[in-house]
Amino acid sequence: MELDRQSPLSHDNGDMSELEASKAQLEQWDDAYVWHPFTPHSVYREEEPLTIVEGEGHYLVDADGERYLDGASSIWCNPFGHCREEIDERIRDQLDSIAHSTLLGNANDQSILLAKRLVELAPDSIGKVFYSDDGSTAMEIALKMAIQYWQQADDGAEDHRTKFLSFSNQYNGDTVGATSTGGIDLFHARFEPLLFEVVRAPSPYIFDRPLDQSREEAVEQFVSEFDRIIDTHGDELAAVVMEPCMQGAGGMITFPDGFLRHAREKTREHGTLLILDEVAMGMGRTGTMFACEQEDVQPDIMSIAKMLTGGYVPLAATLTSDEIYEAFLGPPEEGKTFFHGHTYTGNALGCAAARATLDIFDDENVLDYLPDKIDYFEEALEPLNDLEWVGDIRQCGMAVGVEMVSDPETREGFEAVDRVSQKVCRKAREKGVFLRPLGDVIVLMPPLSIERDEIDQLVDAVEHGIKTVVPEFV
Repeated sequence: MELDRQSPLSHDNGDMSELEASKAQLEQWDDAYVWHPFTPHSVYREEEPLTIVEGEGHYLVDADGERYLDGASSIWCNPFGHCREEIDERIRDQLDSIAHSTLLGNANDQSILLAKRLVELAPDSIGKVFYSDDGSTAMEIALKMAIQYWQQADDGAEDHRTKFLSFSNQYNGDTVGATSTGGIDLFHARFEPLLFEVVRAPSPYIFDRPLDQSREEAVEQFVSEFDRIIDTHGDELAAVVMEPCMQGAGGMITFPDGFLRHAREKTREHGTLLILDEVAMGMGRTGTMFACEQEDVQPDIMSIAKMLTGGYVPLAATLTSDEIYEAFLGPPEEGKTFFHGHTYTGNALGCAAARATLDIFDDENVLDYLPDKIDYFEEALEPLNDLEWVGDIRQCGMAVGVEMVSDPETREGFEAVDRVSQKVCRKAREKGVFLRPLGDVIVLMPPLSIERDEIDQLVDAVEHGIKTVVPEFV
């Protein structure tokens, strides 16, 4: 449609309500001016995107007034629903004081109070907090810290510990360093000229194993190949970089039980660092505050973001050990300072929102009730296993991936051109649920505070979408 960018949309229908007129105008301006992330705009409008105007608890409200259970928790960042009074009030109170002041060579009270709390919550290996804006920047900081650490550490390794080991199907964000350690060709391959080389281990994508191989054999092969690679390159690695417990954007792929601890042991064996990207799986998503707690692992560096502020405002943190921090100490003329920062580093509004979010964790005993909720979620998912087009259900706490197949015998997926998963998620709206897929994987990442009846609604919507859509494409 050719758009008139000079004048507002006029409506011929004099009976059109103000709400409908507003929606139509928003849609036109959306098409005219907004470039959406991870969105094929050639089919964007055909797939009837929602225009969200409100949030009510666990629900999104669109411009038509329709309510949808936020099954993606607004892309994995909303732990306790929208318009939480406690977070609203904390941000309003902070606005009465100050919204932002620089952290470059100065301090603010909110960033100090939050840092103290994060260190107290984090594994014992963590002693310092470096703030940034989002998960990508938090991981970029982690990578740069690791490289500079080895340049300045007094162990004689500064000349050769310059590489990172990461995994296929890994996602660490979209900045250049984070893209380099990422391993999703669809997202990253086009940017290869910008990227640095990494040592690449296989993905723990056991479902994609050869047809004649058992799960146990596939797990053994995965671990064995990781061991071979780190044993080969261990003395040149600055760090092993991984998403603990589950690869998120790569397709909700779970690591084998015990592998995170095994990776920590191997990094210690080779004297290299372990960097954990907790952006998606941290802040309670696995049932513990941090995913690394699932296997009692002490990282050297870890990054958090997404649910840190309750889904309100951008804020991220890179948490490090005191040992790493101390390698950056020295007289200014030695140049050991970490010359990295962001304009909004330690933003007071973001830190206030994060503190309010942590208060909810404490006041509602969230980590105490999550195990039972996770078990209920697992039970609720069981009926989906009876659908012949469901090939695999992967769960890690309150994170679930339902992988669809066109052929249950060969485990083949669907043709990308058919956009089957998008259609399944679109059908789920008929049951009042908003979802967003990853390839052939339907992602269920609801708020941690979701109620049991809402879990049932979520799973029922997935079942409805699969039963309604998939038969047309098999």
